[in-house]
Amino acid sequence: MARIKYSTPIVEMQGDEMTRILWDEIKEILLEPYVELNTEYYDLGLEHRDETDDEVTVAAAEAIKKHGVGVKCATITPNAQRVEEYGLKKMWLSPNGTIRAHLDGTVFREPILCESIRPYIPAWTKPIVIARHAYGDVYRNSEIRVDGKAEALLEVKYADGKITRSKIADFAGAGVVQGIHNTDSSIENFARSCFNYALDLKRDLWFATKDTISKTYDRRFKEIFAELYQNEYEKKFQGAGIKYEYSLIDDSVARIIRSNGGMIWALKNYDGDVMSDMVATAFGSLAMMTSVLVSPSGAYEYEAAHGTVTRHYYRYRAGEKTSTNPVATIFAWSGALNKRGEKDGVKELCAFADRLERAVKHTINEGFITGDLKALYQKEGVAPVVLNSQEFLKKISENL
Repeated sequence: MARIKYSTPIVEMQGDEMTRILWDEIKEILLEPYVELNTEYYDLGLEHRDETDDEVTVAAAEAIKKHGVGVKCATITPNAQRVEEYGLKKMWLSPNGTIRAHLDGTVFREPILCESIRPYIPAWTKPIVIARHAYGDVYRNSEIRVDGKAEALLEVKYADGKITRSKIADFAGAGVVQGIHNTDSSIENFARSCFNYALDLKRDLWFATKDTISKTYDRRFKEIFAELYQNEYEKKFQGAGIKYEYSLIDDSVARIIRSNGGMIWALKNYDGDVMSDMVATAFGSLAMMTSVLVSPSGAYEYEAAHGTVTRHYYRYRAGEKTSTNPVATIFAWSGALNKRGEKDGVKELCAFADRLERAVKHTINEGFITGDLKALYQKEGVAPVVLNSQEFLKKISENL
């Protein structure tokens, strides 16, 4: 059959380790037989980021702004051990953090539900969407190692020369100090994205921070959400039959565990990073969650909400077959193809993306799974068959 074509490129960002291997296999087995892929390619593998002094990551972010749709493979954020392992020039920043800083906006993450996969929390019968702020906080921080007795100060210097200072701590000896920031405009973009997404999905919106401890920083988030809701969204929410509520992060965690799910849970950058992994695992697997960054300018970046599966990669390099779950990466591609088709008016591309997602779920519900899903599989009369990654992709291809 003729392959589906589209004109505007998708920004393709290939990453690291086991997900890099799966990336090529997904394209070969599931995409290229049906779609004439038109991508603007960026290699975000750690070695190439090091070679380009991470300029490749900035170029990819600018390309997403230009073309409106990107799809990203999982990447390594190097620590000291990775610097030594890969012989890097330095500990480069998180590629996701760099891209999000350029695009701003909000990351929406939702578990991929299959009727045959039982959540670890039985009460969770509806998906929980994590809305994660995509700018600032610890991902754009400044850090200093304190070597001895010292006074640490927080200083803000204004354009007119005015300076505001606040003492952070008196150090009697060695330690560490960190500075983080955010902006009112980014927080407002985050809040607006969350309110609009809740209206689109007709789901309640919860927002949680720790303003009782962070009385200026977190309080500013709380204030902007409240002002925007009262001034623009309260009547819209009432008309849609949905609610907005704020609570402290610890109270929110306890209530989420006791709930049936079904809400959008808006969280600051780090909180969203941690809780999205908790939600994904509780629903089945880190590899069973979609992730899309929505920027205020209308650009979309789709990715898998998990890491590079290092442990499997080392086994793969040793010649072993691994049962690595590729579902989140497949859904990153299907999400990007669907959005490209929607933006460009290519209905066939949207229909293909939908068929691909249904084929993935059908394969799992038939009992053909990867190893991470075995303990959670429940379908009467079906004994699940654990396949290695390539076998799993080929089974999806048969169903597609």
